[in-house]
Amino acid sequence: MLTTPLHPPGRPGARCLARQRLQRGFTLIELMVVLVIIGVLAALIVPNVMERADDARITAARTDVNNLMQALKLYRLDNQRYPTAEQGLQALVVRPTSGPEANNWKPYLDKLPNDPWGHPYVYLNPGIKGEIDVMSYGADGQSGGQGKDADIGSWQ
Repeated sequence: MLTTPLHPPGRPGARCLARQRLQRGFTLIELMVVLVIIGVLAALIVPNVMERADDARITAARTDVNNLMQALKLYRLDNQRYPTAEQGLQALVVRPTSGPEANNWKPYLDKLPNDPWGHPYVYLNPGIKGEIDVMSYGADGQSGGQGKDADIGSWQ
């Protein structure tokens, strides 16, 4: 019966030394250096990522406003007028029970979206900037503002 030696010939104990070095682990200094590097990277990257999230929300709101305007234009083609201020944007998803639009109405949207900050879009008829206006009040949910709080409307 042939047996394999525990240590390779010529270098007894070399594997044991290598195994001991691998099992040693990290020192406290090495861990602290890694944590400092991660902290510096996070401090540099997080503000840029946060600004990009605001830009993405603004772009999504502009896209929603444009989609709502297209649906309102289709509504006008079918009914010869835009929904009244009382009907609001709800007229795009729910058939009116009375009036001329009850006969010509079609589903223009599956559901009404909220703006990216969770607020409903505002519909004005007559509009301030045009015949009708659709807008989001931005992150603060109030008229006016600058930056991420600025209004995003169909006139832009």
